[in-house]
Formats: sequence, structure tokens, C-alpha cells
Amino acid sequence: RSFFEDGSGDLYAARKGDSTLTPLVTSPATEVEPVVSPDGRWLAYTSGESGTPEIYVRPFPDAGAARWQVSTAGGSDPMWAHSGRELFYRSAQESMMSVAIGPGATFAFGQPKALFSTANYLPSTPVQSYDVSPDDKRFLLLRATSSNDRNELIVVQHWTEEMKGRARR
Repeated sequence: RSFFEDGSGDLYAARKGDSTLTPLVTSPATEVEPVVSPDGRWLAYTSGESGTPEIYVRPFPDAGAARWQVSTAGGSDPMWAHSGRELFYRSAQESMMSVAIGPGATFAFGQPKALFSTANYLPSTPVQSYDVSPDDKRFLLLRATSSNDRNELIVVQHWTEEMKGRARR
């Protein structure tokens, strides 16, 4: 089945400690990649309802109350900024996009803005293929490698302390 074949995905919620599923977004289209905003008030997800995967936002948990299309030319992999003031997603044109989210009780958002190209990184997959730093200023993306490339990730934590220690020698 195609990832966005009609009817191949709907969104449900379950309360912690309860296995009862509550429908959030169910339609003949495919809805995938749900993410709840840091304040718990908004649900962003990808849907193929227009014929092209796009990013939508609904109130949470009352997802039937309203719906806004946030992306304008295709989108996938929505992710909220830790601050809740931005929504990131990957565009169909291989760019990381940012949409400003307004504060307040009603959902308000700006025009999508391209941040950088994602052409050299793995495309959208059913598993989240990128993450955002806690300060919302840096991204970590997966990149495809060839058999000739070194396939390792080196992470150095507390490197400033190590440098201070070496400087004292």
C-alpha cells in the first residue's frame, strides 16, 4: 500500500492507563504523523485529504471543533518547537519550513518560511527522521550514506569542561 493511499491511516487517542481509543481525525483520507503542541492545546498532523500530503492543525483534544491547513505546497513530518511558538515541517520541495504560531486561546499562524534545504537528508519516513534542539535553533537530521562513508555518530558532551582540563596541563 502507498503511504498516502486513501483510508490507510486515521488518528486516535488513548488516556494514560486506559486502552479505550477515542477517534480524533478519521476520514476517507490518510492521516498520519500526529504531534501535540507543548501546551497540549493543538494537534498537528499530515493528511492526504487534498490529494497531496499537507500539514493541518486542530484543537486538542476536541479535534472536531476546527481545522487549519498550515502548509501551502505539500508537507510532512510536523514537529512543534519546544517553545510552542513555531511549527516545523518538511516541504514537498525538500526544505525545512517554519510557521510562526501566535500566542493566545485561539489558533493563529503566519506564512510558512523556508529555513534550509533538506535535499541531502533522508526523506520523510513513517519514523521521525529529524529533531530540534531544546532552544529551537538547531536541527539534527538523518543523512543517507554510501558504503564508503564512515557510518558513525560522535557525540561529545561537556566538551568545554574537557577543554578547560586540557588547558590546565
